[in-house]
Amino acid sequence: MANVISVIILAVLIGGAAAYIVRSKRNGVKCIGCPAGGNCPGAGKVPKKKLDGPVIGKKTMEISGMNCAHCAEDVTQALNGIDGIRAEVSLSKGRAKIAYDREVGDDILRNAVEKRGYEVTGIS
Repeated sequence: MANVISVIILAVLIGGAAAYIVRSKRNGVKCIGCPAGGNCPGAGKVPKKKLDGPVIGKKTMEISGMNCAHCAEDVTQALNGIDGIRAEVSLSKGRAKIAYDREVGDDILRNAVEKRGYEVTGIS
């Protein structure tokens, strides 16, 4: 009898957790662990990327949809994956500071971020 009760309790817990995850993903939550945003204890600092040449310009990208440090890290990796770009993303300000050592079009920057599921609201 105790085994049956244990199995029922376990099934209810697993079902509840699965329902929470599905509901969160349907609502567009990026980081299930901290949907309130920003205090991910497991999120580490992304090492600063070095550019091949001298910085010839800087841009600021406004981004919405980042909910936690994992989101900011995801955007940082997307931008730093572009040759000639070094990005530092601020979750609290909702923006990325971008330095570049060669000309890179705004559409390339925008596509890299939006491909990850975030919205770019402006580049200046």
